[in-house]
Amino acid sequence: MAPQNALRKLNKTEKIVLKAIDDLRPYLHNDGGDMELVEITSDNRVIVKLLGACQTCSVSSVTMKAGLEENLKLLIPEIVSVEALQE
Repeated sequence: MAPQNALRKLNKTEKIVLKAIDDLRPYLHNDGGDMELVEITSDNRVIVKLLGACQTCSVSSVTMKAGLEENLKLLIPEIVSVEALQE
């Protein structure tokens, strides 16, 4: 979660998304990468920031779709997509 949001109470959806990211994190760390939740939009898109090696990895989109998005859609059917923050 972005630092400016750290003091606010997380809702149930945010907790589930953060848990899913945490479950994926060891695999990301093995390759020198990481990701963090930026926001869940009003239209149910999960926006993440890719960190470390994930920023330049050619398969990061596969990791987001197969590793995170599919899992989240099972847990939260309302989730539309998982997308990387475009900076």
